Amino acid sequence: MKYKLLLIFAALAMTSVASFASAKDAFTVQLKWVAQSQFAGYFVAKAKGFYDEQGLDVAIKPGGPDVSPEQVIAGGGADVIVDWLPSALAAREKGLDLVNVAQIFTRAGNNITCLRDSGIASPADFKGKRIGIIFGGNEFPFLAWASKLGLKLTGSTPDITVIKQGFNVDPILNKQADCISTQIYNEYYQILDAGVPADKLITFFFADNGVATLEDGLYALNSKLGDAAFADRLARFVAGSIKGWQYAVDHIDEAAKIIVDADPAGVADLAVQKRQLGEIKKLIAPPAEGMGWLDPVAFDQSVAVLLSGTVDPVISKAPTNAWTHDIFDKAKKLAK
Repeated sequence: MKYKLLLIFAALAMTSVASFASAKDAFTVQLKWVAQSQFAGYFVAKAKGFYDEQGLDVAIKPGGPDVSPEQVIAGGGADVIVDWLPSALAAREKGLDLVNVAQIFTRAGNNITCLRDSGIASPADFKGKRIGIIFGGNEFPFLAWASKLGLKLTGSTPDITVIKQGFNVDPILNKQADCISTQIYNEYYQILDAGVPADKLITFFFADNGVATLEDGLYALNSKLGDAAFADRLARFVAGSIKGWQYAVDHIDEAAKIIVDADPAGVADLAVQKRQLGEIKKLIAPPAEGMGWLDPVAFDQSVAVLLSGTVDPVISKAPTNAWTHDIFDKAKKLAK
């Protein structure tokens, strides 16, 4: 009899465990790029069980050169996306009602890196030069900067020869360009790794030249935020993600290993991911309100940059209701 009771209790326990597991809510995040330390917080949150603590079964979808996060969420392929503000607002003007629900990066890592032997010592020397620009949404801050500098990019006699740069640093290595677009945590180090000494380069940070715009933030569709159940899942995702980010920057070696193990392509290098996360840590210094809080002043400054293009502004007017603190506030209460 005792044996039968033990079997019954064991079966009930297994059923309870299965029920708990199945009770977790599915949630999908679409990344802006491939699996790398740029997204360490999400991979760490999944690996360390921080999403499990929030009752979520999170799927992390890596991006790539042929993946548009805006198109993915528009087609229902993700609940939330990691995106840059220029891309999000440009898509918003075209009818995709994206809303920033949390802002992870507080400083832009986007730069222009030039060869010193090209004769460039300041932005005033850009005229007449060949500059590689990564498009697909990454070009907007540079276009605004060119307008600020009074540089003409179109017509029969442009001031700059714009080279459409792939997601690599080949144009500068092959001397096809005098400058290229770089992220301080990515392409800049690719140039160094290719054998170009740092003293042969000069880098201009968008953040230091008044044209920085907010980069990696979390965006959801406004049409879904009114659904209380979705808003609850989203807040739990943000809470788990913030905990993942804090753990990642506090445990860089472990976080880098998690990234390498999670890379579906199997190409992530441990040393590179450690170095990258060290640079990213500098970009996500949290405000006093806490990691993930969007600074309205920074948002407005970004919008001003995007409106500043005299020939082809990124957006035609300042957006309204394009961000909310509601999800962050709920996530902060859920944080453990």
